[in-house]
Amino acid sequence: MSSSTVRDVTFALMRELGLTTVFGNPGSTEETFLKDFPKDFRYIQTLHESSAVGAADGYAQATRRPVLVNVHTAAGLSNAMSNIMTARMNKTPLIITAGNQTRNMLLMDPWLSNVDPTMLPRPWVKWSYEPVRAQDVPGAIMRAYAAALQPPAGPVFLSLPLDDWDQTANGQAVAREVTRRVGPDPTRIADFAQAISKAKDPVLIFGSDLCRAGGEGGREGWQAAIALAEKLNVPVWAAPASERAPFPETHPLYVGGLPFAIGPLCDKLQGHDLAVVIGAPVFRYYPYVAGDYIPQGLRLLHITDDPEEAARAPVGDSLLSDALLAVQSLTPLVASRHAKTLTVASQAHRMAPHPAPEEPEAADGQLSALLLFDVLHEVMPAETVLVEESPSNVAQLHRAWPIETPDTFYTFASGSLGWNLPASVGLALSERDSQRNRPVLTVIGDGSFQYSVQGLWTAAQHDLQIIFVVLRNDEYAILKSFAQLENTPNVPGLDLPGLDIAALGKGYGCASVVAKTADEVRAACEAALKRKGPTVIEVPIVPNVPPLI
Repeated sequence: MSSSTVRDVTFALMRELGLTTVFGNPGSTEETFLKDFPKDFRYIQTLHESSAVGAADGYAQATRRPVLVNVHTAAGLSNAMSNIMTARMNKTPLIITAGNQTRNMLLMDPWLSNVDPTMLPRPWVKWSYEPVRAQDVPGAIMRAYAAALQPPAGPVFLSLPLDDWDQTANGQAVAREVTRRVGPDPTRIADFAQAISKAKDPVLIFGSDLCRAGGEGGREGWQAAIALAEKLNVPVWAAPASERAPFPETHPLYVGGLPFAIGPLCDKLQGHDLAVVIGAPVFRYYPYVAGDYIPQGLRLLHITDDPEEAARAPVGDSLLSDALLAVQSLTPLVASRHAKTLTVASQAHRMAPHPAPEEPEAADGQLSALLLFDVLHEVMPAETVLVEESPSNVAQLHRAWPIETPDTFYTFASGSLGWNLPASVGLALSERDSQRNRPVLTVIGDGSFQYSVQGLWTAAQHDLQIIFVVLRNDEYAILKSFAQLENTPNVPGLDLPGLDIAALGKGYGCASVVAKTADEVRAACEAALKRKGPTVIEVPIVPNVPPLI
């Protein structure tokens, strides 16, 4: 008979699986899990559950390993939902756990209990479970680990009653290895290769899955994508609203990011007879602009590791496969197309889904977003990890800052604000753990900054070298863009007066400064690069409402 507790066995399993860094915000129903926290484990505390999930997401993406997140019961899980949704769309393997009330009281739906624990996080988790017995907790952790990793990777959820941990375990847990990649059907990939070889004017559309595939650093996915594109000698687009850069933006075959709307996207593909989408949905759309999904006479081939993506695609023939394995299989099978050198006209806004607005006239000497980004690109080291959550300025950012190295650009796949600030904490922690020690630059709007501002505290507590550049335009400019497109004048709540960004940063323990000129921005960044710990740089910019199509 085992004398080990459920807690002993579970922590031993977590050690074996490498789940020794736990992100969380503690609550009363989690303290039995956290008591006498082992010295070989590390607890990364955040001040809000959404920040815990965002930071864990950044860390998991950078390390390419599953990460455990511990949040409070129903209330904390509800707080975390926006970033759980983002983690699902980012395809990030997270094991999210929350305590629940003592089993002896669950029948009565007591205070601070998760009344329907498996339903609350749906549909944004791959698997949701509360063990029937305390002794099932270690096995549930193992199953959660396997489910989070298997393609398509994503978050899973476990509800764990607080009195389970001290129960006697049924022996030791068994750790298992599971695959995280699925290869293409040989017959289907051969058919795809034949269609590509026969096409007169094909085009490639790459998605973020190519960045996630392969080993640490992302180079394997980029190298495979480049090899296929160069053998075919065809234009390369990034899929709409890609959260990672799937292809070097200075490559001569790279065009840019496809627009985010049905009609304009179709227009960009005119003249091609075949489009091959690899590692992305078909397609992300918003706002709605009517039109055909694809031009008449164009055939679309779709390669994804997600059966749901394949099922919901409105057009195209799908193949289930890891993006990298599919590209590596296709490349030797397709015919080379080197009869002539292809000239591709790259769009100025590169991966951004919409063009940049015309440069505004300077007001009282304020910088424009484009001028600010030019300065940042000039002053920051080439190896900087760039994190972006400034929707109204994304076109100017990509115009000024081409992504030329894999795993150096991150943003959120969901469109739900509040991911990028805490994600940068996880990314910077990974930089330290891996000893790469690349600086992290987070470009964020003054509105976006408010959604997870408490993430600054965690960055400060761990002395992480993150530079938060906060663009202060005193408005939700992207919502003003939608108001123009949707013809909805006089919408309230689109202005943000009275924010003191630098004071907020200082209050959470960050070095903070207001920089109003190019020279001041340059000096602030240079000082931040020499400083231990995070820096908040508030930069007033000229307000400008971008076009959406």
